[in-house]
Amino acid sequence: MAVKKSELYRSLWSSCDELRGGMDASQYKDYVLTLLFLKYVSDKYAGKANALVRIPENGSFDDIVKLRGDKDIGEKINKVLRELAEANDLAGVIDIADFDSDDKLGSGREKQNRLSNLVGIFAGIDLSANRAEGDDLLGDAYEYLMRHFATESGKSKGQFYTPSEVSRVMARLLQIDEGTDQYHSVYDPASGSGSLLLKVSDAAPRGLSIFGQEMDNATWALSRMNMFLHDAPDAEILKGNSLADPKHKDEHGDIETFDFVVANPPFSTKSWSNGLDPANDEYGRFEFRIPPAKNGDYAFLSHAIRSLKSTGRGAIIMPHGVLFRGNVEAAIRRNILRQGFIEGIIGLPPNLFYGTGIPACIIVLDKANASHRRDVFMIDASRGFMKDGNKNRLRSQDMHKIVDVFVRKTEAPRYSRIVRFTEIEKNDFNLNIPRYVHSSEPEDIHDLGAHLSGGIPERDVAALSEYWGVFPTLEASLFADGDRPGYRRAVVKAEEVRDVVLNHPEFEQFSGQIRAIVDGWRGAHTAALYELGQSEGDPKALVRNLSEDLLARFEGAKLISHYDVYQHLMNYWAEEMQDDVYAIVQDGWGVGRTLRDARKGEAAELVGKVGKKQAKLVGEIIPAQLVIHRFYRDGEEELARLAAEADEATQRKTEFEEEQGGEEGELSDLEGGRSGISKGAVLERVMEIRGDVLAKFQPSSPEYK
Repeated sequence: MAVKKSELYRSLWSSCDELRGGMDASQYKDYVLTLLFLKYVSDKYAGKANALVRIPENGSFDDIVKLRGDKDIGEKINKVLRELAEANDLAGVIDIADFDSDDKLGSGREKQNRLSNLVGIFAGIDLSANRAEGDDLLGDAYEYLMRHFATESGKSKGQFYTPSEVSRVMARLLQIDEGTDQYHSVYDPASGSGSLLLKVSDAAPRGLSIFGQEMDNATWALSRMNMFLHDAPDAEILKGNSLADPKHKDEHGDIETFDFVVANPPFSTKSWSNGLDPANDEYGRFEFRIPPAKNGDYAFLSHAIRSLKSTGRGAIIMPHGVLFRGNVEAAIRRNILRQGFIEGIIGLPPNLFYGTGIPACIIVLDKANASHRRDVFMIDASRGFMKDGNKNRLRSQDMHKIVDVFVRKTEAPRYSRIVRFTEIEKNDFNLNIPRYVHSSEPEDIHDLGAHLSGGIPERDVAALSEYWGVFPTLEASLFADGDRPGYRRAVVKAEEVRDVVLNHPEFEQFSGQIRAIVDGWRGAHTAALYELGQSEGDPKALVRNLSEDLLARFEGAKLISHYDVYQHLMNYWAEEMQDDVYAIVQDGWGVGRTLRDARKGEAAELVGKVGKKQAKLVGEIIPAQLVIHRFYRDGEEELARLAAEADEATQRKTEFEEEQGGEEGELSDLEGGRSGISKGAVLERVMEIRGDVLAKFQPSSPEYK
């Protein structure tokens, strides 16, 4: 049966628990991700001829499993990894982590147990079982680990990972669509773990040609493994500093140009010019002026612009300071704007990135239409996010809204605006978003007359005009004229307002309209959902069709945000539905009959006995309680009745014990001072009074009658 994402994530995070203590997350990620890679390629390619990855003798995960409990397990794991690396030209990629390090893993029995437990966790996962189309199980698992590692690594070491939500937004801002073929290229000059490149490539129907450069050796190795796990082994991720020594060059030795460029470079790096003479740059990247020696933001932006084809598009993450800082950066900003390269700017929420807590923005580049561009489209998306631990995250609805508004160039109050060059020039080419998009909420105006003399200001009632437009007579059911001009009074008590609204005919009519939209949406997709277990399907395409149709159907609905409705579905998909859909697509509806053991801390749905052992079971897809309720209603009701009787008897027993357990009670003289009723105590008492009881209840006695 297919491995559920939630199951895999839980196992992988358990593997991290084995390594905590001896090193921080920036180090133990190398161990966990290396074993994940080894397990994956072993499950997928072992024993196959002409496989993408050759699994040599003594170089598979099975060879590591045999080492559990071996006193030299660390040294021998290193040897297995070297065998695999040498067989596939992966030296320096999968053999960076030292599994024999006493400093990080402990020594002697501690290391032996730690590594044996770690290998055991991975041994219990079958990564060859998932075959559903679009099931990027390992890629998603890798992303899951990278996000958690970045969270734990702290500000100084979390820059190797761009949040996947931001990556998806950037991919869609590039307007990659069904017509974008795999020969189009995407490049990232500071590629980190490669997650941003992969998200952009994934937006194209058949992927893109991937290029990148990363200067940190360990992070470069992670990115190479990431490409294999995402089935992109041909990605050309090179090692080195892209500013000082760009590796991707054309046949003339000039910088290679690409269809798309994306980047999340380190913010405001002070060492950007190391190994470089900016004044004599042979690639002509600093034609807009040389960036400040102690701040490399515009160096990366200039490199990105230079790396784009004349028809190329780019999306670069930058700190907000690039929008308004003065001196030489102001001159660079002015020159780039006059060239027309900046199509738009999206301000993002604070505390979104792992390397820093400061707010950032996405600068969208477009060379194709630069010559006649006379405006910049600005979005202030800083208020759309959710809390996730100690970081903020974009929700599905936040991502969708950013892309919808940007692609359509929709101007929305307090959110987005087209800003003409003439206005920007008047502001001395300062691009600080609050200058142009005023996103603050209207101030709450207090009416002193209402506070002192009572009444509801008519202004406050009129502010609900959006609701009165849908419920035109409801206003009269709630408010009447006040005792002085300009004020109204409530005609129902505060605690009754909810009932009055919900029972109003116009609200019932409105509810019916909303139900009709939902019913129409459900009816349009029911057949496709039933077909899940009958033919091969693509779960990602399924949820995309479901969610986009739901969004479109609610777009014209009054009083209800279609993005909020969309978010409800996407939450359900992420938390419950996707695991079930992937399992049904792969194994059919029969998987619904599967029961499994309840995990530690998980409530059992069925409790029974297997031999002498108690079995606590949970339905893998369909909750057992739902099956019982649907098909065994009579038995469920009888069981509930018997349970209630048992509870009542237990309560009576407890009350009797409390009443008769004192010094004068019937239970006071039980041997050992026991005050409760047990089988042994009852038998003991019966034997003591046997004769009296038999005499007392003879047919001739008054008590018997």
